[in-house]
Amino acid sequence: MANNNSWAKIFKDNKILENDFSKGPFYLSAKMIKKSVQNFKKTSEKEVRILCKIDNRKQVPEIMKENKMVLLPVKNGEYAIVKGEGFVDIPEIKGEAEVYNTKLGFDLDTSKIGNSEMQHLDFAYASSLIRTFMDDPTLVLTIRGRKRTPEFDFKIDKQNIKVKSVQTEVDAGYEGENNVVLIEAKNSTTKDTIIRQLYYPFRQWSEHTKKKVHLLFFEKRGKEYLIWQYGFKDRNDYNSIYLIKSKKYTIFKN
Repeated sequence: MANNNSWAKIFKDNKILENDFSKGPFYLSAKMIKKSVQNFKKTSEKEVRILCKIDNRKQVPEIMKENKMVLLPVKNGEYAIVKGEGFVDIPEIKGEAEVYNTKLGFDLDTSKIGNSEMQHLDFAYASSLIRTFMDDPTLVLTIRGRKRTPEFDFKIDKQNIKVKSVQTEVDAGYEGENNVVLIEAKNSTTKDTIIRQLYYPFRQWSEHTKKKVHLLFFEKRGKEYLIWQYGFKDRNDYNSIYLIKSKKYTIFKN
């Protein structure tokens, strides 16, 4: 990866490997990152936003991979480098796709234009597939886009982390009479994803409602719609994530 050299210099300049991770994470600011990479030429090697975008295992810089570390945002312009597993596998859903008959009585011509994860998710919702998967006919779209978290604490591999006002984004959130459903959507085959993309919105919206908060990972592959539902056995433990159920569908009109 182009940012391996950048992260090697960031680690060296800030003596990150000398930190005693048994006592806590290493906190790294955007200012510290910029100072270390100021002489790099390429945007991908010196832009903080790009350097800190680590959404799956393939994007993990070698120095973090070798030392089994993960980078997590803790507040605006500040990150924690933590020892521990930061990602969750997205397993293959085996077997034939279930044929799902859309609840719509007409075709959606506009949903066929383009190939974005958002339009596929919107079509699945319009067809009532999300409601069917969650067995909740009361779900309506109420959340979309970027918001900032309230303050919350959690642990990862025995290290305590405090988060405050971190920007999160969900592709769609639905609220029903008793449930809130948050969805992370992708438009290509995903092998794994950073737990943060599920955990931070889960903690964020758990602070705002007493309804049960559910987490879905959604993909469209060819003509198939794949959905995984995840949960956390301990809401305060980042690594307590587990798969609840998964299904794949093809959508047809009666």
